[in-house]
Amino acid sequence: MKKKFLVLVLATLTMVMLAACGSSKSSTGTDKGNDKSAKATTVVDEIKERGTLRVAVFGDKPPFGFVDSNGKNQGYDIVLAKRLAKDLLGDESKIEYVLTEPQARVDLLKSDKVDIVLANFTVTPERQEQVDFANPYMKVAIGLVSPNSAPIKSVDQLKGKKLIVPKGTTAETYFMKNHPDIELVKYDAITEAFEALKDGRGNALAQDNALLFGWANQNPDFSVALPSLGDVAYIAPAVKKGNTELLKWLNTELETLGKEQFFHKAYDETLKSAFGDDISADNVVVEGKAE
Repeated sequence: MKKKFLVLVLATLTMVMLAACGSSKSSTGTDKGNDKSAKATTVVDEIKERGTLRVAVFGDKPPFGFVDSNGKNQGYDIVLAKRLAKDLLGDESKIEYVLTEPQARVDLLKSDKVDIVLANFTVTPERQEQVDFANPYMKVAIGLVSPNSAPIKSVDQLKGKKLIVPKGTTAETYFMKNHPDIELVKYDAITEAFEALKDGRGNALAQDNALLFGWANQNPDFSVALPSLGDVAYIAPAVKKGNTELLKWLNTELETLGKEQFFHKAYDETLKSAFGDDISADNVVVEGKAE
């Protein structure tokens, strides 16, 4: 009887141990399954689940990004933002616009406050260390706008004078690096910089020439007497560093848009009237990839 009882106890213990092992394996398998499911949730999936695309844009930089008298976002960058939202979320209105100044663009991405920056973001090696740029949709160079009564046609003419620059722009970086002897008058907001030029607080203003062409066309007392400095650069959407999945989606989208000449149409819609007949779309836009 004792022997039979001992065999029964051992058999019971064996069954319990096997059941525990099976449960452990099942639990481990479930955990792995959960991990796999969690990894399957991508940034693009998160945007779709949220239901809005968060885009950083300018609010005071016509004709690229500005808020009109009715409080609506308008401009070249806005046309692109709406198309991205339509193709990603099925509705061009599913956008949360986040207004930015030039110096805040990188921080908005780093802090996850926006998904994409579409705010005339010029690609530079320094910025490429902090954010990831998609394919470009514009090309640009630094230019100078000055009064017709005292045009600045060369950098040499700036010696002993004041040059206005918006903070956080490639123009500021260019002059600090290449012409440190020129006195820079810096402003946080682009509108403040242009008002300073009108008020005579500087002899010229440096900024992307595409912006200056439009501004000078609307302000006939000023002209872009020095239209190009340094190398031609590109403007592109930017995402947070390492956000490879959204970057891949953007590049595919931009190539698709390029095939349908989307950016030439956007130019005609938003930039042509601002730039005037002297500027051609081919001088400004890039369709899907760098040339």
